[in-house]
Amino acid sequence: MANSQGDPRVLFVMNLVLSTAFAALVIWGLAFIDMVTFGLQNVALLAGLLMVVTHLVTR
Repeated sequence: MANSQGDPRVLFVMNLVLSTAFAALVIWGLAFIDMVTFGLQNVALLAGLLMVVTHLVTR
């Protein structure tokens, strides 16, 4: 059990949720200091980027 990689579907959903939450927080912070606009497109783009980077780092 300790060497189990886990269910890939669960890992994908966890990565999606956590990356989206972190991306929303980062975009909100950048919007707060007027560097970017807070929008779904910016959050989705950053979340996708974070998901890819996380996947590459953990594999």
